[in-house]
Amino acid sequence: MIAPLHFADAREAADLAAFLARLIHYDRAAAVRLQAGGGALAVFGRPPSFEVLAIRTARLEDAVELDVTVSAGELLEGVEESAGKAVVPDTVTGPPWAGVLPPRGGWEPVAGLPGAERLRGAVAAAVAEFRSRDEELPEERRTRAERDRIGREIWSRTVAETGLPLRAVHAAQSLGFLPGEGVPVALFASGPWLRLRTPYGSVVLRTAPMTLTVTPGH
Repeated sequence: MIAPLHFADAREAADLAAFLARLIHYDRAAAVRLQAGGGALAVFGRPPSFEVLAIRTARLEDAVELDVTVSAGELLEGVEESAGKAVVPDTVTGPPWAGVLPPRGGWEPVAGLPGAERLRGAVAAAVAEFRSRDEELPEERRTRAERDRIGREIWSRTVAETGLPLRAVHAAQSLGFLPGEGVPVALFASGPWLRLRTPYGSVVLRTAPMTLTVTPGH
């Protein structure tokens, strides 16, 4: 039995609940990995279709040590916003992504990222383009495969010269990390990883696929 998590204030609990609710909106069976230490909690999730990891952090009242994977829905049910705490549910067998998290250190700033207003504008323009191209498809080509192809083409475009795919910005907006104008945004890189960070959370992705090196036996 894992002891309940006590947040530094009730707002932290409310923000976590909002993040979990957005994850569940995209995947009713979503799992999240929780890592706690040094008075902070990091919650990792992977919303389908965006191909990114989403990270929400929260300040804790106690220096709890924790590293588990749980159901996002059950964790949401255990959040008591008014009391500023959360009951951690039983662990689950984690999906493959939960075993490959981004590094904790080594992050270097990446220049050239537009401000939040321009990022939100780029997402809006991409959504409008997708809808327009979808409506222009002749009936015989209006298939899931064709729509997926158009979506991949649009959302794989990079932002300015940063190498950050537009789908990462779309994920950040969809998860509430870009709530309005004036939100400070920053981009960091560590090896093959990119991290789009705002005060409300981060979106992280690998820019190169993982490779498995096999050493022949002697």
